[in-house]
This record gives sequence, C-alpha cells and structure tokens, in this order.
Amino acid sequence: MSFFLAVCILFSASSFTVNMHFCCGKLVDIALLSKAESCKDKVQKKENPTKKCTTFQEKDCCSSQSIVKIGDDIIKKANNDLQVDDIVFLNTYFHTYINLFEGLDENVVPFKHYRSPLLFKDIQILHETYLI
Repeated sequence: MSFFLAVCILFSASSFTVNMHFCCGKLVDIALLSKAESCKDKVQKKENPTKKCTTFQEKDCCSSQSIVKIGDDIIKKANNDLQVDDIVFLNTYFHTYINLFEGLDENVVPFKHYRSPLLFKDIQILHETYLI
C-alpha cells in the first residue's frame, strides 16, 4: 500500500509530454518525453498527384498533437522545528527504551532462596480435588 501511495505522489508531482504524429487520420508515431517523427522520413514514392489524403507523401494531411501533463509544485515541506515539549518527550522515550532492557542478562528468580513450606497433609487428596 505504501509503495502504491509513493508511486501516486511521484506521478502527480512529475510532468511529462506525449507527442503523436498523424498521417491520413492514422497514428504513425508516438513518443514519450521526445518529439514524434514525422511521416516525411517514411516517404517512399510520389505517384498520386491528387490532393486526397491517401498516401504518406502528402504534407497537407499530416498533423501533430501533443499532450502535456504539468506536475504540481505546491507540495508542502515538512515542518521540522522542534518545540520544548517534543524534546522532553523524545528524551523520555529514548531514556525509557534504553533502560527497558537493562539487567535482563541473567534470569532473576525471586523465590530461589526460599524453602517450600512443609505440608503435613496433601490437601488435594484430602478434599479430592484434581485438575484435569
């Protein structure tokens, strides 16, 4: 999802041009970010003397069209001015995070040095309560 949003922001902030060249009502060449080649490069013969748009040789029936997408330059920059409250919060956060894992190198068992109480009767058997 974040990759899709990043691509959307990149697409909306950038500008590009699509150039198309038409001859006889048909698309001859299309170019992205460059100029489209005209059909005079593809002219081979000039046999038809009429002015109807039937061949690539006629210059009157050729046209070029450009589609320009202008990007937005009004994207706001982030405000990185730190206030006193932000600095206090960051100091507290990092201090507690660093001290959170101190002293966990050894396994601390608080009742390790205590003896278990002496039982004179087994209460579970006496009351016949068993955990299943």
